[in-house]
Amino acid sequence: MRIDIITVLPELLESPFQHSILKRAQTKGIVEVHLHPLRDYSTNKHRTVDDYSYGGGAGMVMCIEPIARCIDKLKSERSYDEIIYMSPDGEMLDQKISNQLSTLKNIIILCGHYKGVDERVRQHLVTREISIGNYVLSGGELAAAVVCDSIIRLLPGVLNDETSALFDSFQDGMIAPPVYTRPADFNGWKVPSILLSGNEKEIEKWRHEQSLERTKQRRPEL
Repeated sequence: MRIDIITVLPELLESPFQHSILKRAQTKGIVEVHLHPLRDYSTNKHRTVDDYSYGGGAGMVMCIEPIARCIDKLKSERSYDEIIYMSPDGEMLDQKISNQLSTLKNIIILCGHYKGVDERVRQHLVTREISIGNYVLSGGELAAAVVCDSIIRLLPGVLNDETSALFDSFQDGMIAPPVYTRPADFNGWKVPSILLSGNEKEIEKWRHEQSLERTKQRRPEL
């Protein structure tokens, strides 16, 4: 899989991809992540990528020209399954979307900034808009990192335990059950005896019941 991220601030995205699971996925050759500084596609001497909004109002708007230039260059080199714009009013990211995106081969993620992008970018250049929550960030970089993490961890060969992702919260529409590790007794706080029984059938039954109950209590909308 290949992910190309277009950003005004590539420095914000360098660290997340240099550690842990995301780094391991790249080292194994399972995924390629390429950062594209949008200012490299500006044609003016100041390398600006934003301008004042037509009609007035506070805040600057990301210009369509450098964005189109970058996307056109990438598309001339390979085909893309999705061109995603990180937007607070896009469809809300959930596990179903992450699962679907993880099956794709090549995607572009455009990170917004300032007051957003020229509307023509949304109308003509991107194929999908995704939000990670009902709040506003300073830019789309952190949101893009969240999307990438949720996708990459699902790719075959990324996690040491291939089945681990299958039992994450939301994979089956429910929250994951509680988990415990050693010691079995800490300050009198004990691990449920069923988990120490070795009875796999009963343990799975307990986990399902716990997951169902936790979902009802904490996320009933699921």
